Amino acid sequence: MAGHSRSAWRWLAVVVLAHLVISIVHGTAHMQAQVPMSLAANLFVFIVILAGPVAGLAWTWVSDRAGSWVVAVAMAASFVFGVVNHFLIAGPDHVAHVAERSRALFATTAVLVAITEVLGCVLAVRVARRKVASALDPKPGQV
Repeated sequence: MAGHSRSAWRWLAVVVLAHLVISIVHGTAHMQAQVPMSLAANLFVFIVILAGPVAGLAWTWVSDRAGSWVVAVAMAASFVFGVVNHFLIAGPDHVAHVAERSRALFATTAVLVAITEVLGCVLAVRVARRKVASALDPKPGQV
C-alpha cells in the first residue's frame, strides 16, 4: 500500500471506529428517550449501521477494494436511513419529537453519526478508487 493509500485507510479506520462509538451512544439516547423501533429498523441498525462498516473495514485486510466498497455502501445506506428517520419523517425518531430531556444527546449524536457516515463513505470510495488506479498503472519496466 502506498503512503497516501495507507494514510487514507488509517483515516477510514478512525472514522469507522468513531462511527461505531457514536452510534452506540446514539442507541443509548434512543433507549433513554424510549423511541420505539420496528423489527426491520432494528435489523437494519444492527446489520447495516453497526456491523456493515466494521465488517467492511475487516475485509480490507483481505481485499482493500472490496472491503472499502462494503464500507462505502454501508455508510451511504446508513446516512440515508438516518437522515430520513431523524430529520425528514415526522415520527417518534425525528429529533424534534424526542422527549425534551433526551433531545440534546439524541440530536447531537444523530448529527455526528451523519457526519461520520458521509466522511466514511467518501474515504472508503477514495481508498477503493486508489486501489483501482494503482492496479491500472503499469509497473516500472512493464510498458
